Amino acid sequence: MTVDHEVLPEDDRATGAEVSPAALLGYAAAAVGVVGWFFFGLLVQRQGFVDSVGESAGAAFGLLLAVSVIGTIRRNGR
Repeated sequence: MTVDHEVLPEDDRATGAEVSPAALLGYAAAAVGVVGWFFFGLLVQRQGFVDSVGESAGAAFGLLLAVSVIGTIRRNGR
């Protein structure tokens, strides 16, 4: 199914806010930290693959929750 016309007029479209370079750097640092946490648990603590995956996944979900809460607070403050 194709649409021959635009569904929303130009005025009603939500403009996507660009992600700042500082935010991208923070996301990259968080990703490196989670991967580092996985390898730390696997290689240094020798706790096993499944435990290391679980620990790093828990840390990643915690970071995602923090980013979500901070984003909500910042958006409501505008």
